[in-house]
Amino acid sequence: MSETTYTAVVTTTGEGRNGGRAVSSDGALDLKFAIPKELGGNGGATNPEQLLAAGWSSCFMGAVRIAAAQRKVKLADLAVVADVTLHHDEANFWLSAALHLELTGVDQETADALAAAAHQTCPYSKALGGSIEVTVDATVA
Repeated sequence: MSETTYTAVVTTTGEGRNGGRAVSSDGALDLKFAIPKELGGNGGATNPEQLLAAGWSSCFMGAVRIAAAQRKVKLADLAVVADVTLHHDEANFWLSAALHLELTGVDQETADALAAAAHQTCPYSKALGGSIEVTVDATVA
């Protein structure tokens, strides 16, 4: 099997998370950053934590779908809610995350198994799971 690769290229200018702008090389992404009001900023634009949550939740959903297909599990409704939290004290900043899988049409045991399998295969989970505190749970509606 041959390797398939993709490299996303995004350039951020200005003041980064405090009024900066990020643009992808293909032009599909073009956004401004703002410090959230909760951290004393003006808000009104995105921030790195939201971008990480968006990327991780979408990637995790794909991993759930792969895990379900491998197990021949038919999924009905499916959502992934990613909570990415920026923590800080006087000297340090760090992240934590929680991934909440919400689905219908399966039992709780299957939902838990799909969440665990997705966390093992999702590239975001692989990259971040050992470096930050991450919790993963599943809820069947």
